[in-house]
Amino acid sequence: MPLALDGLKVIDLGRSPMTIYCSMILGDLGADVIWIQDTTRPNGSDEDLAKRAAFDARLRNKRSLALDLKQDSAQEVMRRLIRRTDVMLEGFRPGVTQRLGVDYETLKPLNPRLVYCSVSGFGQTGPYRDYPGHDNSYSSISGAMSLIGEADRKPVPAYNLLADNASGGLLSCISVLTALLWRETSGQGQYIDLSMTDGVASLMGHVYSEYFRTGQAPHRGEAPSSGGLPQYSIYETADGKFISIAALEQKFLENLCHLLGRPDFIGNLREQVKRDEMRAFLQETFLQKSRDEWFDILAAAEVPAGKVNSPDEATEDPHLLARDVFIELADEKVGPVRQIGMPFKMSETPGEVRRLGPRKGAHTAEILRSLDYEESEIEAMKQSGAILVTPHS
Repeated sequence: MPLALDGLKVIDLGRSPMTIYCSMILGDLGADVIWIQDTTRPNGSDEDLAKRAAFDARLRNKRSLALDLKQDSAQEVMRRLIRRTDVMLEGFRPGVTQRLGVDYETLKPLNPRLVYCSVSGFGQTGPYRDYPGHDNSYSSISGAMSLIGEADRKPVPAYNLLADNASGGLLSCISVLTALLWRETSGQGQYIDLSMTDGVASLMGHVYSEYFRTGQAPHRGEAPSSGGLPQYSIYETADGKFISIAALEQKFLENLCHLLGRPDFIGNLREQVKRDEMRAFLQETFLQKSRDEWFDILAAAEVPAGKVNSPDEATEDPHLLARDVFIELADEKVGPVRQIGMPFKMSETPGEVRRLGPRKGAHTAEILRSLDYEESEIEAMKQSGAILVTPHS
């Protein structure tokens, strides 16, 4: 089958999880992704480095070009490459790409059709633009962190899912594809300034809409979808695991209450005292059976529920396996490799893992040859440290 982004050329300056995740999706859909890595070799044996690269799903479908962008000859490689490129992704703090000579204003004259996406914590403007940060910094400032966790406890970091992967990774992918669509009619590329803090705030659009309408700021653990209702919460089970229930709609609440023999809760949950009574009842009730027993019982009774799987349990969940959420690939050197699969199922242009993650510099010579470099020039840059060439095997 054809791949939707066949022929699209993407450069990812890497070094940040946001652009690496974005370019993984573009690569899965057929783009030729060149991952620019610096020439510093990481510690570890060749076998260990090969295994790390093969198992890192974010690196699949990419070719590795190792450059020292502080050297003039490496800068020239970038200039030649950018003339043949559709998309450039970078996740440095503002000002870094200018110092490296690979910023949009420098590259735009070489390729006016270039779509250039900068993903940063706070964006290219504003009083925080030069501040350091990580996912929980951006989730905190955007207001999301204050709502994650239980009402009587401190906020809980959301791993690196909100800012890095959702805001930085997915929103950058959407913005790049949008810019490419516009380029089809305008013939022009453009610059994308994507702030992860802005993105997390956007993900909370429904929260802010309610605040602007009512003037009432929500609090952690109080909203219906954040544990404020006993029928939409998480409970420990007899085996020390957890089950989540999500009986928000009236029909699901009725199913839950009839299943557990407490129809008196139906229609009586507006008062906090009744909510507290139901929560205490559910806590005691769910401790009577195992998580998986409860999941089967609740599903059969038409009550929305979820096994709170740990990652190792999720990789063996029958539904996720049936949906190819996890896939297994083969590598001659490493052996069987399990990875995350495609998050979308497309009938005509499904994604494909064409190659596993490369070792640093594995495609340097191949890419330079495609840019019309002579072998003597490649060897000279190799000797100067401007490039790193690593054998495929």
